[in-house]
Amino acid sequence: MDLFESLDNKPRNLLPKEGEVLYYGVIMSTQAADHYFDNLMKTIQWQHDEAIVMGKKIITKRKVAWYGEKAYSYTYSNTTKTALPWTADLLELKTLVEQTTGETFNSCLLNLYHDGSEAMSWHSDAEKDLKKDGAIGSISLGAQRKFAFKHRQSKETITQVLEHGSLLVMKGKTQSHWLHRLPPTKTIDHPRINLTFRTIVS
Repeated sequence: MDLFESLDNKPRNLLPKEGEVLYYGVIMSTQAADHYFDNLMKTIQWQHDEAIVMGKKIITKRKVAWYGEKAYSYTYSNTTKTALPWTADLLELKTLVEQTTGETFNSCLLNLYHDGSEAMSWHSDAEKDLKKDGAIGSISLGAQRKFAFKHRQSKETITQVLEHGSLLVMKGKTQSHWLHRLPPTKTIDHPRINLTFRTIVS
């Protein structure tokens, strides 16, 4: 299998203003995407996500995992996670994203959505642990899901269907001016894995 059997798509910016969201489309063969999806389902140390909302601990159906080149701490939703060491599959995918985008990353937050009922509400990735205005490279594997952006002031919304084996990159002022979410849907009954490669600032 050739990891770098890319479709060589030129990215396009989905946002009309105040940010860059580059959608590269599918960047690997279906065979490679299937391979990584199956491997990550089996080998990643998935755990139910936790959040503290108004002093109460909420445990989600969605599962997450946090990996990096060091044991980075990452705090979001009032909970802190410590990064696990890279796996071989994650390093290969990190290399693919870096070579495709020209960006560099030192960590990855993974999400596992078991079906369309599991979603993510409006938010931005602007935690203090992250490099300010740094790129976040997002690979989608498994079920196709719609992804949405909403401008903080104008409330304008943009949507994009994220395909199996595709890459989306958020960078620049995107997190300052736009929120994003993964809406729920009743039409999806199989899982999706989302890998978000990030840069933690020590």
